[in-house]
Amino acid sequence: MLGQPRTTQRYQPKRPGDERKLLAEMRSISPRRPRYGNPRVHRTLRATGWQVNHKRIERIWREENMQVPKRQHRRRRLPNCGSENSCVRRRALHKDHVWSYDFVIDRTEDRCQIRLLVVIDEFTRECLAIEVARSFTARQVVEVLRYLFAVRGTPQFIRSRPTLRVGARGPEFVAKEVRKWLGQADVQTLFIA
Repeated sequence: MLGQPRTTQRYQPKRPGDERKLLAEMRSISPRRPRYGNPRVHRTLRATGWQVNHKRIERIWREENMQVPKRQHRRRRLPNCGSENSCVRRRALHKDHVWSYDFVIDRTEDRCQIRLLVVIDEFTRECLAIEVARSFTARQVVEVLRYLFAVRGTPQFIRSRPTLRVGARGPEFVAKEVRKWLGQADVQTLFIA
């Protein structure tokens, strides 16, 4: 044993002789109880008389890829569902048909809050503007939109949430000034409920 490199000496795990029987029993439980994970299978095995450690069950469960699949939730996208202004019912049909704008809130490293005004074209998924500030007023939102309209042209619709939190103290507003300006620019507004 002396003089041999350490890398040549490996531990060889010794698997118990009943490993195949245990795996067969686990596989017989899984189809009957498809939503059982390894803890419940372990309890079932213990109840049927197997003297096994939960760590052994977890190891076999992982090695055999017996993870319980995540539940697939049905998505209801019926043409008659949702509000009149929803993304499903009022879908963008071409470039510059429907734009969306919203505020995204993040924090800097020193935990100060910053807001990002994001404007996108819903058809092309192109980000038209990202403006960053500690707070936004309705007048600043109008200035960003005015610039985009001058550079890109006016969209037919612009979509947003009905209440937007803006300002350092966070007053809620239904953007009356923005809606008034959009009405003057002949752009229809869509509000997501």
